[in-house]
Amino acid sequence: MTDEELQAEIEMLSSSPYVQLARKDQRNKNLKRQRLYTLRWLEKRGRALADAGITMEILRAEAAALRDDMKCDDPDDDAIW
Repeated sequence: MTDEELQAEIEMLSSSPYVQLARKDQRNKNLKRQRLYTLRWLEKRGRALADAGITMEILRAEAAALRDDMKCDDPDDDAIW
């Protein structure tokens, strides 16, 4: 097969609705897998936090403290957070 014939077939297959359908299916499966891996990692991280004694109440209190710390008391303060 010549380079021109290869290129022509690549272009023809790339525009095929069947190839586009299969690509979309592959993308969807990859996204589902990625979501599963992320959820598995989060589960593992959550268990480690719980084993270390970290609770939602502790994290909520920490988040509230961080929000309070980031409030600007000085209107002339141009610091960017």
